[in-house]
Amino acid sequence: MNRTEALEIVKDSIARIVPDADFTRLGPDEKFRDALEMDSLDFLGFVETLIERTGLAIDENDYPALTTLSESADFLVTRAAGRAGQPPSP
Repeated sequence: MNRTEALEIVKDSIARIVPDADFTRLGPDEKFRDALEMDSLDFLGFVETLIERTGLAIDENDYPALTTLSESADFLVTRAAGRAGQPPSP
């Protein structure tokens, strides 16, 4: 997965939880939970959607890396690269 793909997955995952999210007004380094008024359940839905879309393991310890569009995309790229070459999880 490259960064462009990861960013699209992040945006699509947010849009599934916050359908009216306006990414033209959201900077890549702006904390999207605040900007989009996502509560904790919204954020958990976002994380679950990322897991479903990518097949990557995302634990609660990873949540601080999922605060901005840029950080989230970088996290996915790094996590996917770390998993490359390993057998798929069941």
